[in-house]
Amino acid sequence: MMGMGEVQAPQSFSGKAGIARREITPPVGIRARNWGPAEWDRSVGVHRRLSLTALAIVPRAGAPAHVIFAVDGTWWRRIEDEQRVRQAILQRLDLPADRVMFNLSHTHAGPVLNQAEEDAPGGEFISGYLDLLTEAAVSAGEEALGSLFDMRLECAQGTSRVASNRELDLQGSAFVGFNPDREADDTIVIGRLSDASGRVRATLVNYACHPTTLAWQNMLISPDYVGAMREVVESETGGLCLFLQGASGELAPRHQYTGDVTVADAHGAALGHAVLAALAEMSAPATAMTLIEAVESSAPLVRWEARPYDSPTQFSHTFGEVELEVRALPSLAELEEQWSGIDPRSREERLRRAQSLRQGYATGETVQYPVWAWRWGGIVLVAHPGEAYSQLQLTLRKAYPHLSVVVMNLTNGPGFVYLPTAEAYRADAYQAWQTPLASGSLERLEQYAIDLVSNLGGNDVEE
Repeated sequence: MMGMGEVQAPQSFSGKAGIARREITPPVGIRARNWGPAEWDRSVGVHRRLSLTALAIVPRAGAPAHVIFAVDGTWWRRIEDEQRVRQAILQRLDLPADRVMFNLSHTHAGPVLNQAEEDAPGGEFISGYLDLLTEAAVSAGEEALGSLFDMRLECAQGTSRVASNRELDLQGSAFVGFNPDREADDTIVIGRLSDASGRVRATLVNYACHPTTLAWQNMLISPDYVGAMREVVESETGGLCLFLQGASGELAPRHQYTGDVTVADAHGAALGHAVLAALAEMSAPATAMTLIEAVESSAPLVRWEARPYDSPTQFSHTFGEVELEVRALPSLAELEEQWSGIDPRSREERLRRAQSLRQGYATGETVQYPVWAWRWGGIVLVAHPGEAYSQLQLTLRKAYPHLSVVVMNLTNGPGFVYLPTAEAYRADAYQAWQTPLASGSLERLEQYAIDLVSNLGGNDVEE
């Protein structure tokens, strides 16, 4: 039952933050062939420049920090390359592994992050680019950690129809493309980070949608829709915008697989304006709607007003590994025979990816799958390295409806393993036959993540 003074506050956190950005656009000519049908290997130009943004969060001066890197990047194809970059960042910033999240946007129009392809056309630039990524992250991380300010992070939720379901059955065969008959998770989780003066310093955008607008027809380096989204949000708010890729295993734009960069920009503009619409509905920074009085009129009325409120300061983290089963995998020779009838360049790309999966990752009957969970007041972040279906974020948000839950795919470790639903395995969807993980892995990850959040006090409504 409500009473005077009732506060309807957003999920929030009060502490200190620092933020910095670096450009990470690769040299023209770098290997950027991420699609089987592509008849080219090297990039020939730039649509929009790529960036890396570091956000450091601490509860108070002198306390341990959490650092998120929001990165315009494709995906890690080998354990060695990911470890090379992340371990150098951890060492040089003097941070433990459980307090850093390196999240890739998953643009499919970026440089190949696989030094094993250094002998392929454009591959001579890959090693230098991995060094560039490392230096950019260290530099941005140092600046963010060295420029902390008092802040409040407040969350809102919006919706966008940019993402659609991309599992389509055509005459009994599974394809990856827009399915108009299936719903897609349209949730955007938005974090507004403001300083003590109320100035917006950053906006966090957590949305689940594959950046696959631009495909094999496009030869330009691009962040895909993420670039235009950032431009729209930053031009309005004045602060930096960090895009955090959600659980998008089966989600992608309706209009995709094109070389037309204006389509990617249109998707980004649509998502950006959806973010701004949600921000516009929020009260001013550090204020919440408060029930202040009852008024007798022709009807009995109550009046709410935006007034200052106290944000929680809880700050905790945990890390763990869940054991997932590896399914029986066909040999490379069997795959080559199975794919003998498709385009040779597409077959070459499929085999290259299958070989990466078999080198240093799925070598036993199970894998130890890493999961990171952080709690900032009423906000929880759950991150993992693979490509989970949206069921993961839907399940976590249902389990913790009183928290603002951010779920991040493609964070830290190798990002080449899908975690599909049981239904996708039954349909023999691409994501199911591509992954080395057995059916049931997504469901085990869900329960493990729920338990991690519980260990952070996820069932506590008030701090």
